[in-house]
Amino acid sequence: MDRSAVTIERIRTFVRVAERGSLSAVAREHNVGQSTVTRQLQELEAAIGAPLLSRTTRRVTLTEEGNRYYARAVQILRLLEQASDEALGSSGAPAGTVRMTCTASFGVMHISRLIFAFQDRYPDIGIDFGLTDQQVDLVGEGVDLALRLAPLTESSLKLRPLGLSQRLMVASPKYLAIHGTPTTPQDLARHQGIRMMNVVGSDMLTFEGPDREIHRVPFGGRLRVDHGLAVREAMMAGRGVAATHRWLVDDLLASGRLQVILPDYRLPSVPLYLLIVPDRAGIARVRLLIDFLVKQIRTVPGIV
Repeated sequence: MDRSAVTIERIRTFVRVAERGSLSAVAREHNVGQSTVTRQLQELEAAIGAPLLSRTTRRVTLTEEGNRYYARAVQILRLLEQASDEALGSSGAPAGTVRMTCTASFGVMHISRLIFAFQDRYPDIGIDFGLTDQQVDLVGEGVDLALRLAPLTESSLKLRPLGLSQRLMVASPKYLAIHGTPTTPQDLARHQGIRMMNVVGSDMLTFEGPDREIHRVPFGGRLRVDHGLAVREAMMAGRGVAATHRWLVDDLLASGRLQVILPDYRLPSVPLYLLIVPDRAGIARVRLLIDFLVKQIRTVPGIV
């Protein structure tokens, strides 16, 4: 083995290719040509004297030797980063980049301002903030943290409960003036619903009534969207009623542009979690952002 050729840069490239399963994806991520990634892998394999990856036209997979090497390589990179953080901790402010992802509308309306405040406090920490309503493979995409609004069971990630997001039935005064105000959940059958097409079970609503009785009612309508901000626009335009998170409409309720309907009937709240890649939890800048979000998240309307 040529130990001098086993460089940290080549190890990092190998780890990312193993996680992404694609040379081209890692090349784009590192802003280099695919030939550079290929050369780094070949040089690492030559130095080690064993094939680490099996390449096909569609995907790159780990060999048996590659699986063993990957497990050790991840540990090496984690220890190296933690050592750098510890050294920096005695000589300067935390630095580096944290990559996180969040539900799009929640991120735009509320989490962005928390990130701004965090960076004001820690000006040397960069944030790559991905906004998407799609599930993200945190390890495969190289993401450190994710904020998710949903019941979660991912065993490979650390789950940090942050609270519950309150939900309400809401409509505009304009819509209610034309179509009437529902007084029971069953009245929703004659109203136009605005639904999220990417939320499983949005065609059926469950309420707890004032007598603690459970009401399950079908919920339909002509408009389905896949973004929370489109729900806001549709409600303000008087297109129908919606079951929505308080944080999405709190400002519109305060201004009177929307109003709560069925106030005596409660929709279930949705758990809010912070998902953390275990190998990243010990990094100082990641830990600082986790602690900051845990303390500040209750400033968001409707998170209890």
